[in-house]
Amino acid sequence: MDQPFASGPPELFARIDDASVANAAAAASEGIVLTTLDRAVNWARKNSIWPMSFGLACCAIEMMSMSASRFDIARFGAEVFRGSPRQSDLMIIAGRVANKMAPVIRHLYQQMPEPKWVISMGACATSTGVFNNYALIPVNQVIPVDVYVPGCPPRPEQLIHALMLLQQKIQDESGTIKRVLNLV
Repeated sequence: MDQPFASGPPELFARIDDASVANAAAAASEGIVLTTLDRAVNWARKNSIWPMSFGLACCAIEMMSMSASRFDIARFGAEVFRGSPRQSDLMIIAGRVANKMAPVIRHLYQQMPEPKWVISMGACATSTGVFNNYALIPVNQVIPVDVYVPGCPPRPEQLIHALMLLQQKIQDESGTIKRVLNLV
């Protein structure tokens, strides 16, 4: 059984699931990509983030300019700002969080489908900033935050960097398929 049943070179019928380096290099030269289902799903998730348009103060202007042609977050797959929490998976808290706004933020966060992520943009959202008074609270007391962006107001480049950090966090997640299938 040295010769395969079909005609052609024997290298064509060599196993591609072998863990040896020679077969991996041969598979890469043929255009075959081997990965796990977790990594493939995480790759799709990180490259199709849909942020919710949710600006509370002056940081929202920088968030809007991030999606303009000069900075162009479309290269990262996050250009579709959604108006509904049920259609988005990223909430960017851009600005001051007042005590009266906190229940609204929590309600919108709970309406977002899983998986969902939060970016706290600016000093006001992170630690109430220069407006440190009784009417404001940090956003991490209302909802869990994944990435913090410092500054007052932070530049669009900083928000793009935060988006890249979030994408790295999404790519490095493990157990994605078990959570999708409710096996956790």
